[in-house]
Amino acid sequence: MKRILLLFSFFVLTVGIGVRTFSPRQVQAQGGPSPEAQAAQAKQLALEKNTPKLQITEEVLPLVIPGHTLGETEGVSRNSKGHLFVYSRTGQAGSSRGGTAAELFEFDENNKFVKQWGPDNYAASFAHSVRVDKYDNVWMIDEGSGMIVKFDPAGMVKMTLGRKPEAIDYMERYIERGEKVTERYPVGTMGTFDRETDIAWDPQDNMYVSDGYGNSRVVKIAKDGTWIKTVGTHGSGDNQFNTVHGIATDAQGNVYVADRGNFRIQVYDYDLNFKKTIGGVGAPWSVQVTPKYIYSGDGTGKIYRLDHEGKLLGWAQTGLGQGQTGCIIHELHAVSDNVIIRGSCSEWNVERITFK
Repeated sequence: MKRILLLFSFFVLTVGIGVRTFSPRQVQAQGGPSPEAQAAQAKQLALEKNTPKLQITEEVLPLVIPGHTLGETEGVSRNSKGHLFVYSRTGQAGSSRGGTAAELFEFDENNKFVKQWGPDNYAASFAHSVRVDKYDNVWMIDEGSGMIVKFDPAGMVKMTLGRKPEAIDYMERYIERGEKVTERYPVGTMGTFDRETDIAWDPQDNMYVSDGYGNSRVVKIAKDGTWIKTVGTHGSGDNQFNTVHGIATDAQGNVYVADRGNFRIQVYDYDLNFKKTIGGVGAPWSVQVTPKYIYSGDGTGKIYRLDHEGKLLGWAQTGLGQGQTGCIIHELHAVSDNVIIRGSCSEWNVERITFK
């Protein structure tokens, strides 16, 4: 028993500080960006100088949870009633492959706290995003557990996708037997995610998942949970991705994939056949599509507005003057053509952004 407790303590310490890969901003803080990243940044800044800077208003929403802290607002989405859902890195639960940091909160149309969804559920490990579909089902996308959980509008679990690796398996393989991870970016298998990041749907309710940090691909899943197709490996070439961080669809048959590490949005059809690449959007952390525009958000807090052909129309700076700036934008939710809800990991708040 003593040996198991010691192993578990070591497991919590090492996994708690070791499983995260570094973001582009963290890499910069630890020695500077790569020459490729520097060139991409210079090209982006030159483009912005010749592109209109859009006027916006920013409102930090007064979200308060009685007796609790909101934490990092990784995921934001709204339902048809105007209720806001925030999937946040917060919480004081026990260890799950490191410290658990994931709670899903609902606020009403007046920003008043309603309830927590799925408390103490097995998949809530390390929050990444939340989305609400056209039926008001709420989808919790958890990077740490490798799982997606579907709640119906009443809060009942209706579907789970993926499967969380067991802590005991990790301990036995990497601590007791001393095995090593030899492939940082594996080719994903059907039925499991590796740090997935976002979800979107087509008109037939097929699901599209950006997967993600470990895997480097897009997954298509039927509405009944049957895995249909995957596209992508790690890299910068055709059908390759470097941190697939967000995804969105439109009614015209397009799937927009935020290929953050490659500074581009890749566009596919509903069958995951490649169509085109969109650049000029910095490092896209989140992408949303409205009837008139495509919006892409960079961790710097910049939001880029494009037309549906991918032409950059303008950009806006958000989130400055609030402290830490490494991850101002983590997820976007488009309310309309001119209103965006923004979740942030570095600023611990949710903003309503209105384009004038």
